[in-house]
This record gives sequence, structure tokens and C-alpha cells, in this order.
Amino acid sequence: MKRVYVFLAQGFEEMEALGPVDILRRGGVEVLTVSITDCYEVVGAHGVRVMADRLLGEIDAEGADLLLLPGGMPGATNLLDCRPLHRLLTTHHQNGKLLGAICAAPMVLGQLGLLKGRRATCYPGFEHLLTGATTTNELVTVDGLIVTGKGPAATFDYGFTLLSMLSSEEKSREVAQGMMFC
Repeated sequence: MKRVYVFLAQGFEEMEALGPVDILRRGGVEVLTVSITDCYEVVGAHGVRVMADRLLGEIDAEGADLLLLPGGMPGATNLLDCRPLHRLLTTHHQNGKLLGAICAAPMVLGQLGLLKGRRATCYPGFEHLLTGATTTNELVTVDGLIVTGKGPAATFDYGFTLLSMLSSEEKSREVAQGMMFC
């Protein structure tokens, strides 16, 4: 079974975190939410309180197939400030594994130099932080093993794209139909 870690920071965008969690779990993917703080409870940008499955220090990211960063403010900035997360993302990328970031969170990948020479999308106004990337205006941009999403409106397309990459187009369509997305 494929494994995904979704990193939660105080001020994360709830839709961008929980939408993909829901879609991927419906598709049979093991998804664990991970607090980057020292507390399991993480509060989203709109006051939604979530109990993370794990703390950052409790995971072995080597076994993950996808590391996922939701956006939101100040969530994305808090992800950017988390040095231990930088190491996980960089190592994951060097090992040729899938990374995802949506909304403001692609800035984390950009600031780590992981978007150099790649196409990426993000929430308008954050393009200058995607160092080395060619920015698109697409809802979802896939460039190799990096998937970026534009913002909350991209949540479903982003989640289904990730599911098709981790499972299959058929499974992604099946889940979309079951959710009445198609």
C-alpha cells in the first residue's frame, strides 16, 4: 500500500490538507497527517482544529511515497521555517520520490531549490518565491515527480491527480464518480 505524509503547520489551509487526505484514503492510500509542532492538535487558518496522526519526530519519511504540503497562511510560512522538514523534503526529492505542494506551499519547494528548471503553479502573488521555476496559471501542474496546485479551488483536481499517480487513472475516476465529481 502506498503511504503519504501530509504536514500540518499552525495556520494550514483546511481544504487543501483535508481534501487530498479524504480523496487519497477513499482510493486506498494510507495517509497520515503529521504535525510539525510538538503538539498533535493543529489549528487551521480558519480555526478548524485537527488532531494529527503523528508528530514530525515520530515518522520515518523514507517509507513514504509522497510528502504533501498544504498551503494557507501562516501555515506555509511555518512549513518554510521548519528546518527538520527541509531535510525530509530534500532527501525525498533526491531519492526520486513524489512531492506535492498547493497554494502558498510551493514556495517551500522553491526556496529549497527543488523547483529549478521545472514548471509549477501556486497562489497568485507567490510566484516570485518559486525560485528557478517557470510558473503556470494552471489549477494543477505536474512536472516529473513534483505536483503543485494553485489554491483552494484546485483541491479536488489536485487530489485526483495525486491519486492517479499513486494508484491509477481508473481508481481516480472511480473515486471521483463516487464523490459525484464527474
